[in-house]
Amino acid sequence: MKIRLENVVKTFDTFRAVKGVSLDIESGELVALLGPSGSGKTTILRMVAGLEYADGGAIYFGDQDATDIPVRDRGVGFVFQHYALFPHMTVAQNIAFGMKVSKVKRDKAAIDARVTDLLRLVRLDGLGDRFPAQISGGQRQRVALARALSVDPKVLLLDEPFGALDANVRHDLRRWLREIHSELGITTIFVTHDQEEALDLADRVVILKDGQIVQQGTPQQVCRDPQSAFVMKFLGDANVLSAQVRDGRAHAGSLSVDASGLPDGKAELYARPADLDWSAQAPGIAATISRVLDRPDSRRVLAVTETGEQLEFDVEPERHVSAGEGGFVTLRRGKVFAV
Repeated sequence: MKIRLENVVKTFDTFRAVKGVSLDIESGELVALLGPSGSGKTTILRMVAGLEYADGGAIYFGDQDATDIPVRDRGVGFVFQHYALFPHMTVAQNIAFGMKVSKVKRDKAAIDARVTDLLRLVRLDGLGDRFPAQISGGQRQRVALARALSVDPKVLLLDEPFGALDANVRHDLRRWLREIHSELGITTIFVTHDQEEALDLADRVVILKDGQIVQQGTPQQVCRDPQSAFVMKFLGDANVLSAQVRDGRAHAGSLSVDASGLPDGKAELYARPADLDWSAQAPGIAATISRVLDRPDSRRVLAVTETGEQLEFDVEPERHVSAGEGGFVTLRRGKVFAV
């Protein structure tokens, strides 16, 4: 099922949460809506679900205008962050609930067979008779997904579904959810503020800020070619160096990088920790190491330039560097934005 948003607007009291968002989501695509708190991502998801109505614009499911269709008639499956399971029902009863209240009537045998299939799909075979309190948080989230899938939704909507789980469980469930999506091919919209989660899961990432889309593309596109300083900073650690653009080049200390298309004047040079390196010899930006942080697979170095700018970069675990050591920060790659 293809979904299309055309200039969608949503206002709460005097606050405009979504400001004219237009977005096409292809049938079978898994799209992540990514952004900080207050960026409008959950509001967009709730409008697609029918839990909120748009104040302007339109939402299409295929060729059908679904803008004003009630939630129960939209054919969506919704998975919330906090499971929303019925504690007095068993796992199997929770999964069966949507089918029992659906307009599409099924007999008990058909419902039981569907529950068995879904328990297998979410790898909870044999746990149908347990209650939510008797299974782990990760298992409860799988039950919530099975319940959403039980009504054969045209569209699957997930609102920060792993936010309440610890890091190891989230990592395992991300991999599992991607496998489920590949098997079922349901058009899926996934809301998160976790950059790694979006990049690991999505076919396409839509980055929002203040109710508007600021960039969208494949994980590779948004990571390798951020189109604004906001996207650069939001998608991970970024060092910022004051720079000056002259004749298509940005100069930061002794560093010089391409700045084609930018006007002469003040700019900022952004570089991720992996984009910088350390050298005992010039050329580079003179700096002094202030601290070394050891990680299982790398060493994170904190350094201060002669002008007082703080920099962080990674070196190989076996590289010998120490606090107080002077040298030069060199640049592998960087991105320049006008101030």
